Amino acid sequence: VQLQASGGGLVQAGDSLRLSCAASKRTDSRFAMAWFRQAPGKEREFVAAIIWGGGSAYYSDSVKGRFTISGDRARNTVHLQMNSLKPEDTAVYYCAAAPRLIASGVRLSSSYGDWGQGTLVTVSS
Repeated sequence: VQLQASGGGLVQAGDSLRLSCAASKRTDSRFAMAWFRQAPGKEREFVAAIIWGGGSAYYSDSVKGRFTISGDRARNTVHLQMNSLKPEDTAVYYCAAAPRLIASGVRLSSSYGDWGQGTLVTVSS
């Protein structure tokens, strides 16, 4: 699966931004897409994920309540709406996809075999 991410940029703290990731195809109901991020000097961390079949969404504690992941089935595209952005959200954001995933694996980067190019999000204070 090829992934194309877009939507990064420079914003101020408190602003909103929406990232998008288009997948070249979607396999079945357990197809999952996710966002991870990596800040300078830090390891890549899970941000949010969605499993297409039931539309179940998963979030890291650091973004829960501020970020919303959603899927556009017709376009095989997942969006990450980021509100109330903080300087600590600054990172390169990567989208990822897995053909079949269950809830226990959504937060692990090793569960995903396909990755898009990163898109930089910079939040100034």
